[in-house]
Amino acid sequence: MEVIYLTMTITVIIAGLFLYLFFVNVKKGQYDDIYTPSVRMLFDDELVKEPTQEAKKEEQKAAEVKKDS
Repeated sequence: MEVIYLTMTITVIIAGLFLYLFFVNVKKGQYDDIYTPSVRMLFDDELVKEPTQEAKKEEQKAAEVKKDS
């Protein structure tokens, strides 16, 4: 039974050590993503929407008005 107490104590100490090291590394920026921002600019293009029928008709009317002027 004493072995279980010893094993649990050592396990908790090791887990605490890993948790401490994790927070230290996060604070230092070890897990910052430096690759994605450089690639993100390649995918930031907006989709080009095709003009609707109404927009085409308005453009034609505007072109006719310009011709008449």
